[in-house]
Amino acid sequence: MKEYRLTDFLPTTKKELELRGWDYVDVILFSADAYVDHPSFGAAVIGRTLEAAGFRVAIVPQPDWHGDYRDFKKLGRPRLFFGIAPGCMDSMVNKYTAARRLRSEDAYSPDGRHDMRPEYPTIVYAKILKELYPDVPVVLGGIEASLRRVSHYDYWSDSLKKCLLCYSPADMITYGMGEKVTIELARRLAAGESIRDIRDLPQTVYLSRKEDIIGGITDRDIVLHSHEECMKNKKAQAENFKNVEEQSNMMHAQRLLQGVDGRYVVINPPYPPMTTEELDASFDLPYTRQPHPKYKGKRIPAYEMIKFSVNIHRGCFGGCAFCTISAHQGKFITCRSKESILREVKQVIEMPDFKGNLSDLGGPSANMYGMSGRNKNACEKCRRPSCIHPQICPNLNTDHSKLLDIYRSVDALPGIKHSYIGSGVRYDLLLHRSKDEASNKAAMEYTRELITRHVSGRLKVAPEHTSDRVLYLMRKPSFQQFYEFKRIFDRINREEGLRQQIIPYFISSHPGCQEEDMAELAVITKNLDFHLEQVQDFTPTPLTNATETWYTGYDPYTLQPVFSAKTPKEKLAQRQFFFWYKPEERRGIEQSLRRIGRPDLIAKLYSGMPPQGGYRPAGGGPKPAGSGKPSGGGKPKSYNPNFKNENSRAKHHSEKPQQEKRGRNRRNF
Repeated sequence: MKEYRLTDFLPTTKKELELRGWDYVDVILFSADAYVDHPSFGAAVIGRTLEAAGFRVAIVPQPDWHGDYRDFKKLGRPRLFFGIAPGCMDSMVNKYTAARRLRSEDAYSPDGRHDMRPEYPTIVYAKILKELYPDVPVVLGGIEASLRRVSHYDYWSDSLKKCLLCYSPADMITYGMGEKVTIELARRLAAGESIRDIRDLPQTVYLSRKEDIIGGITDRDIVLHSHEECMKNKKAQAENFKNVEEQSNMMHAQRLLQGVDGRYVVINPPYPPMTTEELDASFDLPYTRQPHPKYKGKRIPAYEMIKFSVNIHRGCFGGCAFCTISAHQGKFITCRSKESILREVKQVIEMPDFKGNLSDLGGPSANMYGMSGRNKNACEKCRRPSCIHPQICPNLNTDHSKLLDIYRSVDALPGIKHSYIGSGVRYDLLLHRSKDEASNKAAMEYTRELITRHVSGRLKVAPEHTSDRVLYLMRKPSFQQFYEFKRIFDRINREEGLRQQIIPYFISSHPGCQEEDMAELAVITKNLDFHLEQVQDFTPTPLTNATETWYTGYDPYTLQPVFSAKTPKEKLAQRQFFFWYKPEERRGIEQSLRRIGRPDLIAKLYSGMPPQGGYRPAGGGPKPAGSGKPSGGGKPKSYNPNFKNENSRAKHHSEKPQQEKRGRNRRNF
């Protein structure tokens, strides 16, 4: 293991600048996360990228924003600009749960401390820096700036917010993956340009008077509804989001303009996706892969989670309605080369406490490596936010061969015992049958190898719900596909003598989800023998399709009304169904089922279990729980086809799988 010196990290103090013999710095980055010199931490990536381009860079992690602002003064003024990196997560998601309660720990702070970052650090840091150094450019980056670059709903203040620049005195936002735009900005500033004159730089956002917009407003531009119009008309906000999401996921996007406070927010189109060579260059920078020595003896939870993992690609074409990746990384996949991946794995092997097990060899989605459109011309014109919803695009190459080669090459390295897949797996890609038989064969081969060699006892998948109606709004596949994948998973485990589990992720209170949907989810997952652990209540996060639907009440793509559970009472009523198996939840669940006219589900959940505390249904008598009828009389009606067939499925999972009984459908996973 290489021994790292203080000068192997980006400097964080005056003393560290002196150790390098520096009497000035070009760029100073202020980060709301602890400084971990690792390619999974954005501030380290931008700092190392600037350093590789020949700039002197320093980083101030988690400065104290109280009192005399000494942390903001200690390195003085940079030659070019201050950059603000508010963290790897939106600060409010990092700090609060869906119930707006403080999280148990801040994963990106030493020892999980809560007091190391302010709310909305982008705004707080920018105001302090402009107060101290009014003539030095301040540039906002990171996920908080990306997701707040246009009018957006802010769940924590329960209000529609303007572009972040309207609340911050900063000069510019750089959004998305920041390597290209940050380097070009630094070069232009170093060449003597004023930041006020840099208005044509891709992937940047700035405020401008109408007459100062470079090139003027043209037919090529998309002029969004003004912020003021969105405040009056929620449909206008929904329409805006559709345009923003489409342009975030196009090869050749258009410029977006939005009026606000008598000015315009100007969002320049993004750079094209990085090439493999460019992504390799970013990952091959001289990261120490360790927290800065100042944190010696302290635990940084997020680092512990990814310490022995390797990211193999960027981007995700899933387009899930509740996910922020499309707004930040985009849908086009950029893969690292096998050589770059193996170099990083060898670095991990040399770490002193590495025991031979990689915790994850994945990405935003585990099994999208090497996948892209066959006809690139079609991809250049495509407006779809997802390549796999509502159906998998026939132009998408879903071949898993390249990913199999990565797995096998990593496993062949001396020092590797196991390489596990900790990222979520898209089972719809595994089950998809294309016209390319070689691709289909690779999917079957990948599925078996994944289950037999790359699962550390538990495989994470994300069905998210059991109602196909809700899943459609989530942009997720039918729950029928989960049944099929689980059957394959169970069969391969039986054949291989393994005892592994699927760990499914589910969400409550997503737009479109009713209490009845959650009640049926409880019955379906009970019959699958799941006691759910990986669950969450939907949290509206800026610039996602689901959040805009939740706030506006309309689907941005159809403008049809969509119900959302919003009050704490409504959200709790849905969430309780995840935990039907907990005795303390039973009374509330039974009361809810009677209230919504579904007492028939009580017996399905609690069959054979005595009523709690002698509790009987209203009306008394010896009737068993669940024998009541809905208020309208007649048989309760379900709109979930997965639930309608649930009774006939009860035996299905213990019998031979369907394709084992029908030779014509046999698949050799």
